[in-house]
Parts: sequence; structure tokens; C-alpha cells
Amino acid sequence: MKIVQITDTHFSPTKAHFNGNWAPLAAWIEQSGADLVIHTGDLSVDGADKDEDIGFCMDLMREISKPMLLVPGNHDVGHLPGSLQPVNAGRLERWRRLVGPDYWMEDAGSWRLIGLDSLLMGFDDAEDEAQFDWLHAALESRGGRSIALFAHKPLFVDAPGEGDTGYWSVRPAQRQRLYDLIAAHDVALFASGHLHRAWQGQYENTSLVWGPSAAFVVGDMERDMPGERLLGVVIHQFSDTVASEIVAIPGMTAYVLDEVVAEVYPHEAHKVRQRVAS
Repeated sequence: MKIVQITDTHFSPTKAHFNGNWAPLAAWIEQSGADLVIHTGDLSVDGADKDEDIGFCMDLMREISKPMLLVPGNHDVGHLPGSLQPVNAGRLERWRRLVGPDYWMEDAGSWRLIGLDSLLMGFDDAEDEAQFDWLHAALESRGGRSIALFAHKPLFVDAPGEGDTGYWSVRPAQRQRLYDLIAAHDVALFASGHLHRAWQGQYENTSLVWGPSAAFVVGDMERDMPGERLLGVVIHQFSDTVASEIVAIPGMTAYVLDEVVAEVYPHEAHKVRQRVAS
């Protein structure tokens, strides 16, 4: 089974800065021989607040003839408590109505694929707990299948035991709960997006992959972190094990967010610069 992971497309009907990357990406996917496409979030620019952004992006996704599963990113459903756009009932309802479940399970032969809404993790509320209860049940009922997890945010940025990275990764308490579940079950892969970096690593027996964005790279306006700045996809080949390959896609333009952030994300531009300064 071949799965193509795409992530961080950041498309919009009104802020069309990155929309030109869809045609070469879609054409590549169509000839890739993929059995399934998984989008690991930030489908949209302003989907956290606009039906039309999610609708526009889903119309693009439906141009792909391959089956597709999606999990949300922070620009689709919001972010942590205290952020400008925290995840709330209205934002979750928009995603669930226009896209589908924000976390899901799909069995494919000897594999169980699980999509997680990593933006719920950190609220310590009923939605956060409900997802962990669901995940525990999904892992317990796997019936001998190997597990691949897909989420927007990575488990960590620099080190498995690092502290709270805020915007960048799963918060420590929820991360530890994931570590405990990963240790108790046959989790072969944790694939994510969010960082606009392409990177592969390992946590104990679990392969970690950060998928490259399909929209833009980030320059000096953000902190440095592991991985490579490129646009592309990840090809995951599943058999008895899983092998993952990061692939740059010809014809895509590596836009640099620094040059357009004030136009695309004006409400975040000053916060990003404050993060850099600190």
C-alpha cells in the first residue's frame, strides 16, 4: 500500500498567494500510483473562521481521484487556549460539517491508520479527553494490526523530553500520554506537518516524519529547527513494515513566508517577530 502524505497547503479563495502550487502537486499525485492521500492539516489560510476557505480548499481536494483522509491544522480549527483563535465548538463544527471527522480510524490490511486532531491536545477539557479515550480504544481493538498515526503537530521539535514548546509541538502532558500509548502498542509511524520542515527521525521503535509544506518555507522570522526547507510530499510504503521517503515536487514554488506574512497572516506577523526576539 502506498500512501502520499501532503500537508500545510494554506490555500484560500481570497489570499491566493500559494494556490499556484496546487496544479503541479495535484498532477504529481494523480500519476504517483498512490492508494490513499492523507492531508496532515493547515488545509486553508483562514478556515478557522471562514466557511468559504474550507469549502474552497475541499473543492480543490475533490479534484484528486484518489481517496483522501484529512486531519485539521491550527489554521483550520484554531490553536491553544489563550491564542487569537483558540479551538472552540464553532470551529470544530465547521470542520466536521465541511470536511468530516477531525480524528478517525481506517483499517487497510495488516495496518490500522489513525488520524488525530492534535489541536485538541492541551485544553484538558472534555474534547481533549474524549479523543484520548477514543484513541485508547482504537489501539486496544487493533487486533494485531500495526499502527500508523497521522497528526498536524509533531511530538517534539528538538528532543523527546523537551519542555513546553507552545506553538510548535504537542504539550508535555499530552505528549507523555501519547508516549505511553505508543509504548504499549505496535505504533510504527508518527507522521506530522506544521513545522514547514522536512525531517525523519526516531522515537524508540517508532519512525517520525515531518512532512514538507506544499505552500511555503519560513526564513529567518522563525527560530531555527531540525529539517530541510523544501516543498513536497512524503511517500509511505506499507508492507510488513513502513518505509517513508520525502520527495520534492517539480514545478512547485518555494514561497518564503517572511516576504508575505503581513498580507497572509497580518494578525500573526507581530507575534512571530516577538517570538524571534525572545
